[in-house]
Order: sequence, then structure tokens, then C-alpha cells
Amino acid sequence: MKPLKAGVIGLGVGEQHLRRYREIAGVEVQAICDIDPARLDDIGTRYQVGERHADWRRVTEHPAIDVVSICSYDDVHAEQAISAFRHGKHVMVEKPVCLHRHEAEQVLAAQQAAGRLITSNLILRESPRFRELRQQIADGLYGEVFAIEGDYLHEILWKITEGWRGRMAFYCTLYGGGIHLIDLMRWLLGQEVTEVAAMGNKVLTRGTAYRFDDSYFTLLRFAGGALGKCLTTLGPRRSKFHALNVYGSKRTFVNDLPHAKLFVGDRPEDVSAVASAYPGMRKGDHLPEFVAAIREGREPPVSCTDVFRVMDICFAAHEAATTGRTIKVDYLI
Repeated sequence: MKPLKAGVIGLGVGEQHLRRYREIAGVEVQAICDIDPARLDDIGTRYQVGERHADWRRVTEHPAIDVVSICSYDDVHAEQAISAFRHGKHVMVEKPVCLHRHEAEQVLAAQQAAGRLITSNLILRESPRFRELRQQIADGLYGEVFAIEGDYLHEILWKITEGWRGRMAFYCTLYGGGIHLIDLMRWLLGQEVTEVAAMGNKVLTRGTAYRFDDSYFTLLRFAGGALGKCLTTLGPRRSKFHALNVYGSKRTFVNDLPHAKLFVGDRPEDVSAVASAYPGMRKGDHLPEFVAAIREGREPPVSCTDVFRVMDICFAAHEAATTGRTIKVDYLI
């Protein structure tokens, strides 16, 4: 089998991509890129990668590279993805793929013209607990799901008040955090979102240089009739957690630590523990399936449709929060 050559742009979370590529048989990391020369040298030396670049174009335009992981700052994802597609590469891009709807249109057009694959790191799909839950919902064990709640709770406010996100011309915490739970809910139900309503506030970052809402409540209506809710906040006084409640006509699932809870009624004896692993995954766990999809000429589990549709939901949610209106979701693909 001809080795698949990979390139990684951005060596923050990109280091985890690099590590995972090295674990996949028949994949070689050809080149890495970072704007921090010390980090570039350190990671290149530790992982024995010879080609090290400060200019990302040296990766996206590299004639030997087959697949590029884009793990750079969010406001350059679109430009880098478009360049990679125009030079015949497959693309794994960290979420969000882009920050604006017009950028999504451009990335999709480049991907379709290139005939190459795109995926994004919507990693909660790899959690054993959530994979088990999805199968049970599909098997009808929950009956009809009429409501679902997924909350992104992570105390990382410094990332927008002190880090590079807060220095960008535009940023939205929904796109970087809430997107995980929005994707998880549509994946669990196997249904698309038809309309959204949302509100945001700026309580946690009041008095800081961060200029945008930091927390959001988003309401979603799914095509099958279920209602959804997502809280996105980077400032909860608690440990990182992906809160998830699934309300079905036969069962209710409540994510918890160390075990989730399964309810079949309201009596004490009607609750049992769900002990499957959570979170139980690493950042690069989508990469083996993405590599397999490239080799087999098929869509990866997080498909092109998934990548752009979850962004469309996030765009609609931000518009809803900004305008105070309920927004119908308009899908690019």
C-alpha cells in the first residue's frame, strides 16, 4: 500500500493530530507548520518530523502531501482549506470550519470542485457512552424522543479574554463550543434542525476586551418534532462536562459522572446506572476512519454534509440571538 502523506498546520491541538497520524499504519507525517518557531522546533524534534514550516502554504501546496489537518486559528481555516483543496488535498479541519456563511460557501465550492474529502473534529461522536446511546435510540428503546438537551460546560474563559480568539475581528463561542453538542444531538436523533431561536449575554466577560456575547441559550426544533436546547458557556464554576438529557416516551437518559442514569419511570427502582466510558475519546480519534475513507473512496463518518449542516445551524443560532427572531435553517448542502 502506498503510504499516505499527511501535513499538520497549527501545533496546539495539532500535536494530537500528529500523534494520531503516527499511530495509523501506512501514514507518514511529511510536514508540520506553526507560527511559533520554538514550538515548531520542539514538536518537530520530539516527533522526528524533518519538514518544518512557518508558512502554511508550504503544507497546502506541497506536491507530496495527500491529507492536511488544519488546526490553526479559526479565522484562517477557510483560506487554508480552500488552498488545500485547490492543490488536491483531503482536509481534516478543526471546528469551526469557518466564521462566516460566505466563507462556508467558498470552502464547499472548492471541496466540490476538487472532488476531495472534508471532515471536522466533532469528537463527541467517538465517546463510547454516546455511541451506545445512539444505537439504543435507533433500536427504538427510547420510544419517540420528544425533547433533548445538550450543554457545553467548560471553564476556559481565558481563551476569549486573554487568548487569540478574543483578538480576532469576530468570534462566537457557539461555533467553537456549542457546536459539539448541537452536532451530537442531531447525530443521536438522526434528524436535521429546521428552526432555531437563541439569546446571548456578556455577563462573564463584562469589563474585558472581549467584544461579543460569551454565553448562549439556543432552542432547536428537529424535523421529527423533537425540541432541543443547548447552553454554551465558557465560565461555569465546575469541571468540564457535556451535559446531555434525552427524553423519550419509553426512557430518559441523563449524563452524569462517573455513570450516566437511565430512567424508565419515577420510582426509585426505575433508575439504573449506565457505566459505558465517558468521555472515553481523544482529539484525533476521527483520523483512522478519515484515512480509511480516503483509501476506500467513501464519505467519512463525519461527512461533508455533517460539516456544513452543523455550521448552518450555528450561523442560524447566531443570527437568531442577534436579531431576536426565530430563524429557519437554510442548508448549503
